[in-house]
Amino acid sequence: MSTPETYGNWSREDLIARLVLLENRTLPKIKPGSSKLWQPRSFPRRKIALKFCYSGWEYGGLAIQPEGTPLPTVEGELYNALGKARLIDPDAGLEGCAWQRCGRTDRGVSAAGQVVSLWIRSALLPYVRMLNRILPLTIRVLAWSPVAPDFSARFSCASRYYKYFFHPDALDVDAMQDACKRLLGTHDFRNLHKHDPAKQLTAFERTILRAEVVPVESSDGYPHQVDARTGMWVLNLEGTAFLYHQVRHIMAVLLLVGAGLEPPSVVSALMNTAPGAEPGCDTIHACKPPYQMADGLPLMLWDCVYPPGTVSWQLDEIAPGEPASSYSTQYEIMKSILRQAQVYAALDAHFLRAARIVGHVPPPSVPRSATTPEGLAPESIAVPFGGGVYRRIEAAKYVPLLQRPPLEHVEVVNERWRERKGLTGRVPVEADDE
Repeated sequence: MSTPETYGNWSREDLIARLVLLENRTLPKIKPGSSKLWQPRSFPRRKIALKFCYSGWEYGGLAIQPEGTPLPTVEGELYNALGKARLIDPDAGLEGCAWQRCGRTDRGVSAAGQVVSLWIRSALLPYVRMLNRILPLTIRVLAWSPVAPDFSARFSCASRYYKYFFHPDALDVDAMQDACKRLLGTHDFRNLHKHDPAKQLTAFERTILRAEVVPVESSDGYPHQVDARTGMWVLNLEGTAFLYHQVRHIMAVLLLVGAGLEPPSVVSALMNTAPGAEPGCDTIHACKPPYQMADGLPLMLWDCVYPPGTVSWQLDEIAPGEPASSYSTQYEIMKSILRQAQVYAALDAHFLRAARIVGHVPPPSVPRSATTPEGLAPESIAVPFGGGVYRRIEAAKYVPLLQRPPLEHVEVVNERWRERKGLTGRVPVEADDE
C-alpha cells in the first residue's frame, strides 16, 4: 500500500478504507448495548461555524425547547444529524460542544443564512455532504468555516439581515417606503416589539442599518424572473441587533401604513418614547398601543454578517478522482423544490381564476385614502397581517394606533414579574432575542 506521503494518488475507495482503519484503531471498544457512539476525548477537536437554511413552516421554531414541542425543532434535527455523523458526542448536550446560534427564529419563520458555531472532531471531512445526506430536505447545510476558539455565532455577529415578503395588492408602497426611512439609525423600539418580562429588559435602543421595501427581483442584485412575474415585494431590514419579535411588529405597522390606515409618521410617533427622542414629534408615547404583529410565514433571516476575516465560508474539498459535478447535487435538489412550489402557485392561481369566473369577487380592497371606481370611500376595509392573512372590518370601526388605550409601562410589567417570582430588585438577565 502507498505511504502517507502519496495520499494524493490514492483512489476514493482506498482513502475511505484507510480512514475506517484509523478510526478502528483510535476508538475505544464499545460494549454491546452501550448508548455511547464515540468518545470525544479520543479525537482532537476544532471549532467551526455552519451556515444553513431551513423552511420554518415545517418546524416548531429554531431552538431546542426543554419542555419539547409538537413539531420538531431545526436545532434538534441538526444536532441529531451531527451526532449520527459522529461529529459530536450526542450524549453531551449543547453545552458539550459549546453550541451557539446567531439569531433565534420562532415557529413558522425561515432562514436562508442561519449560523451556529460549535466544536467538532477535527478530522477534515466533507461536512456539508455528510450532514445533508442525513438531514431532511427542508434543512440544508450550505457551507462551513473554520473559526477562532473565541468565535461566537451570536456575539461575533456584526449585523443580522431579515427579509419579509409581501404582495403589494391594495398597498401604497410609496407610503411604506416613507415609513421605512424613519427606521434608519438608532431609536427606541419599545413600542415595536413584544415585551417579555422574564428578560427584564430596560434598554430598547437598537440601530437599523437598512430599511427599504422593493420588488423581490431587485432586492439582492440577482435576477429572479419567477418572482418578477408574481409581483412579490420584500422588506429588507438589517440591524446590529433586534428585540423580541421586532421585525414582525415593524412589518405590522408598515402594512397598516400601506393599507392607508395609518400615516407614515406613525413610525416616528411610536419611537418618540421620551422628550426629544424623535424630531418633529410633540406627543410622547412611553407605552405601546395594542396591535397584532405580522404573520411569521413570510419572514426570513436572510444573512448573519460577520466582520471581515472572521469567517471563510467554504464547501467540501473534492476528493481525488471524484467528479466536480457531484457538488451540484444539492443545488439541483433545491432547484427541484422551487419548481414544485411554482407548480403549486400556478394551481392556486387557477383556483382563484375559476372562482372569479363564477362571480366570487369580494368588494375592492383599496387603501383607505383611496376610493373605489365609483368614486366612493369603501364601507369595509381589509386589515392586512402579512402572509395573505386579512381581517375585514367596517371602515368606521378602525381605531388609529395612537388613539388606542396604551398597554402598561414596561417597568410595571417587569416589577410584577419579579414579585410573582419572589425576587427583589432588578434581575440582571437582560438579553436580545430575535
